[in-house]
Amino acid sequence: MDIFIETGKSCMVRKIVVLLAGIVWFTVLHAQTYVPVDDSSSINFSIKNLGIKVKGSFSGLQGAIVFDPAQPEKSVFEVQVSAASVNTGNEKRDDHLRQEVFFDVKNYPHIKFVSTKVVPGRKAGTFFMEGTLTIKSISLPISFPFTVTPTTGGYWLEGKLGMRRKPFLVGRTSTISDKLTVFLRVLTKRV
Repeated sequence: MDIFIETGKSCMVRKIVVLLAGIVWFTVLHAQTYVPVDDSSSINFSIKNLGIKVKGSFSGLQGAIVFDPAQPEKSVFEVQVSAASVNTGNEKRDDHLRQEVFFDVKNYPHIKFVSTKVVPGRKAGTFFMEGTLTIKSISLPISFPFTVTPTTGGYWLEGKLGMRRKPFLVGRTSTISDKLTVFLRVLTKRV
């Protein structure tokens, strides 16, 4: 009788291990891990200063993306850009933006985003993302739509979002608008 119980337990353990291995294999097969390709991607923004539109960009994009367009609810985006890479085409202004009152790049070298939810949009290839954006020491929820276009070994992800700078303590009351628009065009490649 004791031998039968041990054999039954061993068989059950084997079944559980095989089941877990199957789940891991299925997940890896269907939800691929990607990395953003910094030199092919663009993170641009537009904001008004004294009523004049100023355009800029960030680079140094890195992170990990788990994405399967057939199961977007299993997606995870964890990415960041270099705060010091801010570029408006005016070196003096960019140096000012790197200072403590704006991005404080000495103490906060990265701007980070972590997704909390990805759902399909109404049209094929469109999705909606929610997540947490961290600038300096402030983490706040943001959401935006994006499109996905397959490419060899990855995807093009494109999105546009409106946001405010003051809740992140970026700059004080000044001639710069509180509202800005961010344009994302990110190339991913499979790891």
